[in-house]
Amino acid sequence: MHEIREIVREIRKEIALAREALLNFNDRDLDSELLEQIEDLCLSKEYIRKLGAVQIKNIVDTVFNQMRRHDIIEPLINDPTVTEIMINGPDRIFIERNGTVEETGLKFDSRERLDNLIQNMVARVNRTVNEAEPIVDARLSDGSRVNIVLPPIALNGPLVTIRKFPEKPMTMEDLERLSSITPEVTEFLRKLVVSRYNIFVCGGTGSGKTSFLNALSSLIPPNERIVTIEDSAELQLPSIRNIARLETRNANTEGKGEIRMKDLIKTALRMRPERIIVGEVRGEEALDMLQAMNTGHDGSMSTGHANSTKDMLSRLETMVLMAAPFPLEAIKKQIASALDIIIFLSRLRDNSRRTLEITEVAGYREGEIFLNPLFVFEEEGEDENGKITGSLKRTGNRLINTRKAELRGVVIEQETHT
Repeated sequence: MHEIREIVREIRKEIALAREALLNFNDRDLDSELLEQIEDLCLSKEYIRKLGAVQIKNIVDTVFNQMRRHDIIEPLINDPTVTEIMINGPDRIFIERNGTVEETGLKFDSRERLDNLIQNMVARVNRTVNEAEPIVDARLSDGSRVNIVLPPIALNGPLVTIRKFPEKPMTMEDLERLSSITPEVTEFLRKLVVSRYNIFVCGGTGSGKTSFLNALSSLIPPNERIVTIEDSAELQLPSIRNIARLETRNANTEGKGEIRMKDLIKTALRMRPERIIVGEVRGEEALDMLQAMNTGHDGSMSTGHANSTKDMLSRLETMVLMAAPFPLEAIKKQIASALDIIIFLSRLRDNSRRTLEITEVAGYREGEIFLNPLFVFEEEGEDENGKITGSLKRTGNRLINTRKAELRGVVIEQETHT
């Protein structure tokens, strides 16, 4: 009696020996031709035909997934309830589902199989990863974000973390449905976006920054020209027709050809953008982003990692210092002049993602950046399922800098102030 694993290995070996017959097919036709060959080969073997239809289909799918897709994690990638896949070496695979992390029990047959999957992932987006360059960020064809770390940096085997995103971009209505914001907040943010306020979204890992930025970007008038800049392309802006998408590039094996985010920001300024959207700032590119916001590109947006609104300001100061040794006062003035609104997100103890604060950056006073909180999350308690209840509430503070709204004939406070 043949074990399924042995059958899969045998079919793969025979297909590999006949690979020359597949060389003339383009990518689109290769999948269907390969699938047909696998099915024919399985049905040509009597001991496989004796298996049930379900088992035969599993064998065909397994071989195809190993050769052209994502091996044993393909079902996880196709599962819409899975939001994150964490591979800790070939024999430990975890997933996040509904905010809870669980082990799957899936294992790669060998380290080689996992290595093959990794190389296929990075090759599809023209990136490389090896022992000399053991860390890389990439993406899958569906937009999912991939981070890969190889030995010797990774001690327990190759590490792969896949952050999945919804098939459809997040909308403000989706955020309302998830209780992250309220209809009042949606209308307030819509007026800010139309008025071309510069908005920065911050929060911790997994707090929903990219999803929120996607939703926020959907409020941009569709006739504007937008340039997006990202390490790995994740933003989905189907409502914007005049869009230029830029992505960084790592250096090649000779250490040449690197395209940094700061290089792309400078290039974007020559592309006649009406707004620039920077996926996430992590380092010295923060200076270029702030300068872009200060040089006529109102309405720009970006995200960053931080534990609070004030923490984000401190991190931006540090990032700018990485680029140039400016006096701290000059840096703070630059930040206060560039940013108009900071939105702080967090994942709460019940694993829900919530918007905790919407704050106006109201200028620079007496050596500090002055913050004017407009909305703050107020927790009301927990329901019978342990889910936190509460919502964003107006603080009573009025928006101080109304000049941008006035220039575009938008009235913000009259309708939203309570």
